[in-house]
Amino acid sequence: MTSRRTFSVAFKRQVVEELLSGSATAAQLSRRHSISSGLIGYCRDRHSEGKLLEGPSRNERALAERCAELERLVGRLTLENELLKKAVAHRVRRRREASLPITGRTLTALKGGARS
Repeated sequence: MTSRRTFSVAFKRQVVEELLSGSATAAQLSRRHSISSGLIGYCRDRHSEGKLLEGPSRNERALAERCAELERLVGRLTLENELLKKAVAHRVRRRREASLPITGRTLTALKGGARS
């Protein structure tokens, strides 16, 4: 199975300019560049609408936006993960302190000394 050919915007613009200048017909350009006359007509229409522009295609723009969205999500999840790790460490530290025989809380109660 052959892969689909893609043509640069510069190539499409060149073919359309040749067509519009009258130096060659659509059939001649089609044979010379081995492209369909339908593609030439499509490029001519896009050129007349002003939509034959350089830059990323619609698909590339969508992918770039999706990539940026996922990067923001990764950043948010990283912050949340760090916060949860700190909360777990704090809870473990508090449990460890509570299980010690002498803690800061019980030590203050003992400062008064023994009562008889």
